[in-house]
Amino acid sequence: METAKQYYNRQYERWVPWLEDQYLYYFSKDNKTSYATKQQLEKGKITGVRQVDRLQDDVHNLAANQVGKDGLLQPVGDLVSKQGINRVERGGKDENGSYGGPLGGVTDPVVDGVKSGVQAGVDKTTEGAKGVGNFAGGLSPFGGKSEP
Repeated sequence: METAKQYYNRQYERWVPWLEDQYLYYFSKDNKTSYATKQQLEKGKITGVRQVDRLQDDVHNLAANQVGKDGLLQPVGDLVSKQGINRVERGGKDENGSYGGPLGGVTDPVVDGVKSGVQAGVDKTTEGAKGVGNFAGGLSPFGGKSEP
């Protein structure tokens, strides 16, 4: 009986977040981030005046729709939905059951390429900063070259 319960819980962790994502994708203009944003902002209505509540609803929808489908911040909303909200629902695991994901131990050629490109950029920036420091050090007010 315990094995069946564990199997059910494992399948639930895998499929329910995915099903929620699919429902929001096909039946609304929201991702989980924009949906959660709308729900939280809905709780903060200040007055009972219909016109003011309508204005608040419009402002809340404007803010939430920016992270939803076709919004300016849709990539951010999608990332937060997938790597934030879904991971919380799964207890920190990604859709494959891993805690680390592509950046935490699983080797991925694309991620490795990005990491090496970022490291090369950091190295070049460090070299440039050292060069500027050496140049500025040679311009000491007393003349002569300063020793490092």
